[in-house]
Amino acid sequence: MDVTGTAQHDAWQARALPPVEQLRPDLWSIPVPMGGPLRYVTAYAFALEGGGLGLLDTGWESDEGWTALTEGLSVIGGGISDVRGVLVTHLHFDHLGLAERVRRASGAWVAMHPADAGIVGSPVHRDPAASVAAEVAFLVSLGADPDEAAADVGDPAKFLPFSRMAIPDRLLEDGERADFPGWRMRAVHTPGHTPGHLCFAEERTGLFFSGDHVLPRISPNISTTHDGIADPLGSYLESLAAVGRDEPAEVLPAHEWRFRGLGDRTGQLREHHEHRLTELLDAIREHPRSTPWQLAAYLTWSRPWDQYERRMRIFAVTETDAHLRLLATRGLVTSDGGPVPTWTLTLR
Repeated sequence: MDVTGTAQHDAWQARALPPVEQLRPDLWSIPVPMGGPLRYVTAYAFALEGGGLGLLDTGWESDEGWTALTEGLSVIGGGISDVRGVLVTHLHFDHLGLAERVRRASGAWVAMHPADAGIVGSPVHRDPAASVAAEVAFLVSLGADPDEAAADVGDPAKFLPFSRMAIPDRLLEDGERADFPGWRMRAVHTPGHTPGHLCFAEERTGLFFSGDHVLPRISPNISTTHDGIADPLGSYLESLAAVGRDEPAEVLPAHEWRFRGLGDRTGQLREHHEHRLTELLDAIREHPRSTPWQLAAYLTWSRPWDQYERRMRIFAVTETDAHLRLLATRGLVTSDGGPVPTWTLTLR
């Protein structure tokens, strides 16, 4: 795997925000800051045939993010009013967050896959109290103590910004081309990170916009949710295999830096998850009849398990559950079928 986004990589090493870059005569990357370890999301701006701009992802909804996006467009000689359409790789706040503000300021359309659009527009997602209740109930079903689950999920007020994200005007299915005149942006449905995650293959230039599906340094979180697909990890591994068959001219991810070597990177990610599945099997062998909440504590994480709480613990437990479901699909583990399932190795 070769790093092509050297300025992005250098900025990452320096713990700084990378510059706005012109990647092709009519394509730019604009970093939009966000909280957390990923630091920023990359919005891509496209000059459209006949005038105007298209955006791929928008960034985290905040005044700081809005300033970065608008100033980035100014650097390339444009502005928010020039935006004609917004493609969204998936429903997460760092990708969809600013889309509603962009739409209000420019009149641009917003497009995403129907699976994610259905979640964003669902009554539960639009109601912060209902969102909290659904997530707490889901964590309890994975073995969490109700009080611990409620503490980890947090107050409904924190969910208010998520409930106001843009509901798309347009839907894009796998294989359809986006309405970016002068470009041939083919939607590639890659479920796993979210049910409706989209990558985009630009057929004129050979560029591949990978969203969060394939990142150069980390594995994206693959978790179960109360409103997600039954086997997200199985879907993710299938999606990795599908996109890794062809080698694009360059991979443009939503985080970190651009690179070449998509086949190598998808292979590394598949190997990572197979290693994780083996570790989980060992944990179940040593601790039979455990819940996902309990099993997560026996796995290797980036820091000691007793330091995990709140959203980090939720991600860890739901990621563990995603791996359990794939092991069950492969016939390697069995649940007891109870309201809070416990897991054992399948007898052979």
